[in-house]
Amino acid sequence: MERPKSRFRQASWRLCNCLMSTFFALATYVQMNDPDAGLWMVAYAVPAGLCFLVCLKSTITETSLWRRLADLHVLVSTTFGTMLGWTLYRDNITNIFQQEEGREFGGLLLTVVWLLLCRHSGRDEIGIFRLCTGVGITAFPFVAWIYYYVNKELRASWPSHCKTAL
Repeated sequence: MERPKSRFRQASWRLCNCLMSTFFALATYVQMNDPDAGLWMVAYAVPAGLCFLVCLKSTITETSLWRRLADLHVLVSTTFGTMLGWTLYRDNITNIFQQEEGREFGGLLLTVVWLLLCRHSGRDEIGIFRLCTGVGITAFPFVAWIYYYVNKELRASWPSHCKTAL
């Protein structure tokens, strides 16, 4: 028999994945104005779909297909993220969210961290550390998006395609 704590943690984990799936789907949608929209739409649509599957059935992370798709996405995102990170470092950019490369780097970092957090989450009971980390990561993009949406002066220097999506 499953314990009440375990059921609560499992439901909370699935809710986090549902919210992250929603966030990644929104991130996919806002890419339509981007000059390289196709690349970034795939970069966010894949984790959106993978998170949605975890939301439906948390043990899906133990299937070979889910893991291979997640691993491939982590590999490609890490490669591109490393290149973007090097560009930011080389150009000595400190306020990364004011640069398109910084926002792209942040998005890739978020997808990698989330997919790694999901890896093998269906194997055992969701631990409190994974759950708390997941809740924190889930809240961050929504809070950041709202913060930038409310503070229009922060978006003043952004290119027009970044200002018109939502």
